[in-house]
Amino acid sequence: MERFADEAIIEVSSGSGGNGCVAFRREKYVPMGGPSGGDGGRGGNVVFTIRRNLRTLAHLRYKHIFKAENGRDGGNGGRYGHNGADVIVPLPPGSLIRDIETNELIQDFSGNQTDFIFLKGGNGGWGNIHFKSSVNQAPRKALPGKPGKTVKIKVELQIIADIGLVGFPNAGKSSLLDHFTNARPKIAAYPFTTKIPNLGVLTVGDKDVIIADIPGLIEGASGGAGL
Repeated sequence: MERFADEAIIEVSSGSGGNGCVAFRREKYVPMGGPSGGDGGRGGNVVFTIRRNLRTLAHLRYKHIFKAENGRDGGNGGRYGHNGADVIVPLPPGSLIRDIETNELIQDFSGNQTDFIFLKGGNGGWGNIHFKSSVNQAPRKALPGKPGKTVKIKVELQIIADIGLVGFPNAGKSSLLDHFTNARPKIAAYPFTTKIPNLGVLTVGDKDVIIADIPGLIEGASGGAGL
């Protein structure tokens, strides 16, 4: 029997770092002021966080692209650019993060861990204040910020159903699931149309109720009879 799993494919991007600034002091009594360009800010991180009130991955079906803010560029007077804000991706307990190409497990939230920094934002570039030397007192050099990263991943949820529909073959279990939820299981007039459990989510007020449509039961079904 396959595990109950809700899945979603999402794209996440960390922020790029801000560019360093080329600037010089231009004060009234300092006509030949030195470099004063500040550093760019760091790009925002991609952070997964566990929310105990979530039961499914339904929220990822409507929003599947998450991007952190870029860092701001540095400014005159040695002013640093602001760091970009992190993007927070909420997940229910029991979630798994996998590489979409290799299916390699990246992070397992089955334990008590609540936060996981998946992608770090790019560092901000240095302003020209860092490049002053005895032989180059007016550097016109600054560094660009490091770019962020973009990754597509698969999120799986190992879940336990709240309600299981159990009965004989062709008793109408799949029809009931189809009526109460947005799940669209295969329905036909022959036994064992359902070979693996189908999951549906019934929303009652502000709560999601997970319903599982179990394959029909007959004598010997535990040993594979009927399949």
